[in-house]
Amino acid sequence: MASGSADSPATLYGPVSLALGTAAAVAVVFTGLLGLAIPLLCGSLAVTFALLGLNQGLGRVPCAIGLVTGSLGLLHPVLLVAARG
Repeated sequence: MASGSADSPATLYGPVSLALGTAAAVAVVFTGLLGLAIPLLCGSLAVTFALLGLNQGLGRVPCAIGLVTGSLGLLHPVLLVAARG
């Protein structure tokens, strides 16, 4: 079972979540230039993959970092729009 889970595509949840969370956090800085769509998309995908990875129990540290950075990237545009409205 351990060798089968090492070859599973689910092992990529952590690195993908980390990369998308980092992209969301960086895109937040450039929200004025890029718009709100990129941080929202990257942030929501990072949170989704992080939760899937934490549920599977694979790569907990990258998933946790991806969850935090993705949620920051996701909440910043939402709070920005709420503050303007």
